[in-house]
Amino acid sequence: MSQILELNGKRVLVVGLGKSGVASALFLREQGARVTVSDTKTEEQLKQEIPVLLDNGVTVETGHHGERTFRDQEVIVVSPGVPFDEPHLVQARRQGIPVIGEVELASRHLKGRIVAITGSNGKTTTTALTGEVISTGGFNTQVGGNIGTPAISLVPKSTDDGFVVLEISSFQLETIETFRPFIAAVVNVTPDHLDRHGSFHGYAAAKGRIFENQTAEDYAVLNAEDETCRGYAKNIKSQIRWFSTRKEVEIGAFIRDGHLIYRDAQGEREIMPLSELQLKGAHNHENVLAAVCCGILCGCELQAIRNAVSQFKAVEHRLEYVATLNGVQYYNDSKATNVDATIKALESFPSNIHIILGGKDKGSDYTVLKPLLKERAKRVYTIGAAAEKIEKHLGGVVDLVRSGTLDNAVKQATTAAQPGDVIVLAPACASFDQFNSYEHRGKVFKELVKALQGSQSAVKA
Repeated sequence: MSQILELNGKRVLVVGLGKSGVASALFLREQGARVTVSDTKTEEQLKQEIPVLLDNGVTVETGHHGERTFRDQEVIVVSPGVPFDEPHLVQARRQGIPVIGEVELASRHLKGRIVAITGSNGKTTTTALTGEVISTGGFNTQVGGNIGTPAISLVPKSTDDGFVVLEISSFQLETIETFRPFIAAVVNVTPDHLDRHGSFHGYAAAKGRIFENQTAEDYAVLNAEDETCRGYAKNIKSQIRWFSTRKEVEIGAFIRDGHLIYRDAQGEREIMPLSELQLKGAHNHENVLAAVCCGILCGCELQAIRNAVSQFKAVEHRLEYVATLNGVQYYNDSKATNVDATIKALESFPSNIHIILGGKDKGSDYTVLKPLLKERAKRVYTIGAAAEKIEKHLGGVVDLVRSGTLDNAVKQATTAAQPGDVIVLAPACASFDQFNSYEHRGKVFKELVKALQGSQSAVKA
């Protein structure tokens, strides 16, 4: 654990009033800090968050970032959604004011050992599954970070003999200083968030910071099939455990003859047959292998791992089955916010796919979807701000429909689909042009499908 950050009486600014920003501000007040929060959103946009902050003695600045607000602080805690190169933050660092993220703040106060999981795709599933594995293994386990509960909110219930499993994003890794996970796992690294990081190299470098403070007493869990992960292995100090779905690894987890195997200095152990998995899609085998590695490194018994993995189902918004209407299956993969995630969604169904693409572009190249769309998709329905770019990249390969909104896309796909077809929301884009988050987008999709289900039931009645 990093050295605890002394906060009593200190002037601390929290920048950004998302979920983690509010949680940070309340935690800082509990520690005796004099807290100000600043967000460029209007008071009206933040009407849900402001009352609880004011009730707890937090000073709230909305609608802009005041220059003096930043200048008068001793510590600044920045939310993941705020770019690290925001001009006020750059100026603050030049003046010697420490600028850290919520995860760094949490790591200074969390008890127990941290299992940190990152990656472009599959990190949410891997994080949730790893939490289930360690918990089933009999350990006090909390799960949070980029998935659901902010890391800072886990501090009160953390224990010296427990584990905190955190999903960590590249945005969160930009603002670490001493963050040191006992286990750092990278599921994969494919192009994402290029609009923020500037290049794939910048994005991969941010992800790689997860290993920055590890020592030889810690562990790295890496995807042997991922070129960037293999690159990380050359420079990290921690002990490496590999996982692979395509070949046997010398030390780590792999698949042989339809069975999950773990191998280390103690020899080989068969974990379970693949046939026992409930998770859909070959890409989930990687997520399972990574979770198995983490579970064994945390001291879980094999039977506990097998029990947890065999009972685990897909997390919400990640290739989540919604319903079957008139022989057509609907799947919500709203968390497919980049092209590689959409590729994995397409690979999960052999044919007859109606896919909804679009949202806020992240500097992505959609042309790489062409081979799979040509092979497996019947039609693409585009929504949101990225629609024109997507259509330009995919024109001539597949039938394209400009739907504009998710509501229209669901209706049009439902009208066109035939029994045996699949309708999938796997947008390859961020959600922030039309929705508050990918969760919001996924929930709206499910509500639209359930409304169709209800109307069909009414017709039958």
